[in-house]
Amino acid sequence: MEALQHLRDGRPIRAIGLMSGTSLDGVDGALLETDGEGHVNPIKSVSRPYTAAERAVLQEAVAAALDWDEVREGQAIIGQAEDVLHQSHVEIVAALAIGGAELVGFHGQTVLHRPERALTWQIGDGGRLAQQSGLPTIFDFRSADMAAGGQGAPLAPLYHAALVADAGLAGPVGILNLGGVANITLVGAGDLLAFDTGPANGLLDQWVEHAGHGRFDKDGAMAAQGKVDEGCLARLMAHPYFGQLPPKSLDRYDFDLAAVAGLSMADGAATLTAFTAQSIALALKQLPQMPTLLIASGGGSHNPVMLAMIGAQTGCQIRTAQSLGWDGDVIEAQCFAYLAARAVRGLALSMPGTTGVPAAQTGGQLALPSK
Repeated sequence: MEALQHLRDGRPIRAIGLMSGTSLDGVDGALLETDGEGHVNPIKSVSRPYTAAERAVLQEAVAAALDWDEVREGQAIIGQAEDVLHQSHVEIVAALAIGGAELVGFHGQTVLHRPERALTWQIGDGGRLAQQSGLPTIFDFRSADMAAGGQGAPLAPLYHAALVADAGLAGPVGILNLGGVANITLVGAGDLLAFDTGPANGLLDQWVEHAGHGRFDKDGAMAAQGKVDEGCLARLMAHPYFGQLPPKSLDRYDFDLAAVAGLSMADGAATLTAFTAQSIALALKQLPQMPTLLIASGGGSHNPVMLAMIGAQTGCQIRTAQSLGWDGDVIEAQCFAYLAARAVRGLALSMPGTTGVPAAQTGGQLALPSK
């Protein structure tokens, strides 16, 4: 196919990247002009929130998938969730394809990630999306890495490194993604290094939502009114994950709210926000070199209380991705456009320092639309 050969020749093409994160709030899509290496030119982005009914279906699918031994992809709820994903992703592709897209990178929805058991499950049908969109689609980004002995996550570090190089930033720079789970990428201190640091917004969102106070702690307002419970924080930090050395990765549901049960709404929010900050501070101590700058992206980058706590705990200068002219809310979507371009060219999607895979690993499967 001409568009694919065009990319294999190393010239930039326009790729759409799609991401539905573990917060289950909606789909982010980004149109990126890229060669899968140093050329990264974001063109347009679109976000499509899930309706309450759609989100309920996805939450039920995640709950079912937590018991992998009993779940099979043929279960009705998985099919219903894939229908939700398909419709929402088709809408995003249609909105972006008018910009001249030639390729789609479709991550799907993670419903289970258990690297200690070599299991990762992203639901969604890349072939179906290719047929309806009419565009070649790369999907299943994580399986090859995991089959080769990697963690299957995080996958954004190569794109983070490209963004840092494009911005001309002197290293070492830490890119801090504050989604449901937090992860850090260290760029400019030797080999690329990345890993999940702990929860970012996931537990905090769950705390707020269960109390009936909305979907998240907007601007950190609840945490700002509360007091950190040091005993609860110590129990959270006693989780064995923090004793592991990187590379390492988490499932969104590896942590729960038991440690903060019984706290007031505000104190619970403050304690969980402090947990994010302290786990990041611990993670930085596991790096070979401290970053001179932390760049925050994802939902947590809009929470000034969280950013202030991270700054206080780490002693690092923190800037938001937005302050650098990046769209911090769609970096992960852009990432899967970038990785799709790399996949078509047979370039690595993961490295020993990012997922623990023994050697640089390609990945992704290609679905072509019928003529």
